[in-house]
Amino acid sequence: MSIGENVAANLPYLRRYARALTGSQQTGDAFVRATLEAALADDDLKASLEGGRVPLYRAFNKVWSSAYLEVADQGADAADLPGDVEADRLQNVTPLNRQALLLTTLEDFTIEQSSEIMEIPAEEVEKMVQDAIAEIDRESATSVLIIEDEPLISMQLEDLVRGLGHDICGTAATRTQAQEVVAQKTPGLVLADIQLADGSSGLDAVDDILSIGSVPVIFITAYPERLLTGDRPEPTYLVTKPFQEATVRAAISQALFFNSNREDANA
Repeated sequence: MSIGENVAANLPYLRRYARALTGSQQTGDAFVRATLEAALADDDLKASLEGGRVPLYRAFNKVWSSAYLEVADQGADAADLPGDVEADRLQNVTPLNRQALLLTTLEDFTIEQSSEIMEIPAEEVEKMVQDAIAEIDRESATSVLIIEDEPLISMQLEDLVRGLGHDICGTAATRTQAQEVVAQKTPGLVLADIQLADGSSGLDAVDDILSIGSVPVIFITAYPERLLTGDRPEPTYLVTKPFQEATVRAAISQALFFNSNREDANA
């Protein structure tokens, strides 16, 4: 596989990781673009991308790490950040332990691969993952709306959400049912499929909810690459079906992490 073919095949998934890492489609995509620009300007870096997903994510991690370290530096120049990223967008940066958790769950890398990407010893990465899992157990509870037309998947998600200490404010198999749930209570988090039972769209159902107020949303779909082109407003958090429960837990934790930081900033 050529460098171009390798990057094209893995780019949607790098976008997924970047968005979850930054809590923003715009910021995540900006860092992905900055990574590709860096590779074009550096022959050695460009050549390394022939090696598959790990070198691509490692290149991204170098760009990401240098940027948020600059922001943390009192003398940082915001002009050094990717073009459409504001310095204050990185003030509540995803901690290293959450980065390790996202790599090993959302992106399904092994501990050894994550170690290579983060350039941290494998035993440290493993400890970071365990620390991040422990943090999830201490998170504040919220109410969750599940929009899913497959009954078994819906029940699985209900059990998972309750196991994390959250409440279920309702379940819906169609856009109309979702509207009915939200009319009674606004959820603190939404888990949504894309294609619903009556042919309606989970994207439209979520748009209905977001027109009322800001709520973190995680989409769960068998075709994430269709929503990761960077060409239009797209979901920040995406989980691929069939999913591992650890992946959904990590996505929930990350969505609530950024939502909590936004609420604190607006308080």
